[in-house]
Amino acid sequence: MHESITTRTRIAILIYSMTNAVLFGIGLLIVLNVPSLAAHAGIGIPVVVVLSLVLAAPIAWLIAPRLRARYWRRREKMAHDRLPSTPLPGKPA
Repeated sequence: MHESITTRTRIAILIYSMTNAVLFGIGLLIVLNVPSLAAHAGIGIPVVVVLSLVLAAPIAWLIAPRLRARYWRRREKMAHDRLPSTPLPGKPA
């Protein structure tokens, strides 16, 4: 049977909940530590919940390719190819 879910989608699904938790924690800290927002925490906290649920998906989608080993190997190879070749000490150029 043909799998229609890509590797990037699977990785994004796996890290969605972690991304959501981090965004929720940051948002909750902001709401509770800013006095003007803390006064209206009954409205602010549900807004943080909804925003974290919505924003976690595109952020997880952007992070997913970076968690693949192939991405890092290609990135390192490109960085290595851009470096000027320097001879090793004791070796002629």
